[in-house]
Amino acid sequence: MRILLANPRGFCAGVTRAIGIVERALEKFGAPVYVRHEVVHNPFVCDSLRAKGAVFIEEVDEAPPGGTLIFSAHGVSRAVRVAATRRGLNVLDATCPLVTKVHLEVDKMRAQGREVVMIGHKGHPEVEGTMGQSETGMYLVENVKDAARLVVAKPDALSFVTQTTLSVEDAGQIIVTLKQRFPDIRGPHKNDICYATQNRQDAVKLLAARCELVLVVGSPKSSNSRRLREVAASLGIAAHLVNSADEIDPAWIVDKRHIGVTAGASAPEILVAQVIEHLQRLSVRNQRKSQIEEIRGADECLRFHLPRVLADQGSGVIGN
Repeated sequence: MRILLANPRGFCAGVTRAIGIVERALEKFGAPVYVRHEVVHNPFVCDSLRAKGAVFIEEVDEAPPGGTLIFSAHGVSRAVRVAATRRGLNVLDATCPLVTKVHLEVDKMRAQGREVVMIGHKGHPEVEGTMGQSETGMYLVENVKDAARLVVAKPDALSFVTQTTLSVEDAGQIIVTLKQRFPDIRGPHKNDICYATQNRQDAVKLLAARCELVLVVGSPKSSNSRRLREVAASLGIAAHLVNSADEIDPAWIVDKRHIGVTAGASAPEILVAQVIEHLQRLSVRNQRKSQIEEIRGADECLRFHLPRVLADQGSGVIGN
């Protein structure tokens, strides 16, 4: 049995920055530090931060006045920012800079008098944050059917943005439909789907070409992790999303000679290592030898700066 490891996999620069902000805030201000929503969608990461003194909340008023509040990597609406200011909270923003880029695009489009179509998944915190950048003139489209029946007030002054963690192919099909329906629609100058999402999806395609099974390490809450499983499955490969090694069904690997392993952008490498060890134990149990091969992929060297108030806790730059 050969275990093929995707590259790149696991943490992206935005996730690394968000976790670093929580850890350094705890060092600088002490516990408790309040985090609105899970800072990233991974229970292992959040449990680790809870053990250090982070308190995860859903509403701003759950944090005591004057307390330290951190916005998650997914971003927040304008209303949440206003509520935090009114409560007198010490706010640190862990929003991924690539999500912030989308927010700025929405601001610019609305300032130009254009309505904005948000392509994304309803209920996802990133989508809620982006939709909340404007009180009016925003439309949510989740799929091609939504795009085909969309009715807008200003068809001649329409723009679109996308959730950063979508499937590249799915987003592309929706954009094609929107352009057919609204020939004057404008998109951002650069694709909103982030580099890490694109790279990890490309890496899964390479895995799928050589494997009979792909295991994606990540939480079901993680949009980019779910997309990785979907990409593999769309290529006709058996694919499963697992939070941890103990979720692997031994029946999945029976007679499988090539098994691919990758991880969503919010899944730490320690979970990947545990999955590999578990697969190796299963192969021994089945009287099979196992080999591990790292597949070469895109190099990621992007780094993001920490908020200035935390920069004196270290180098001030954090990333892959």
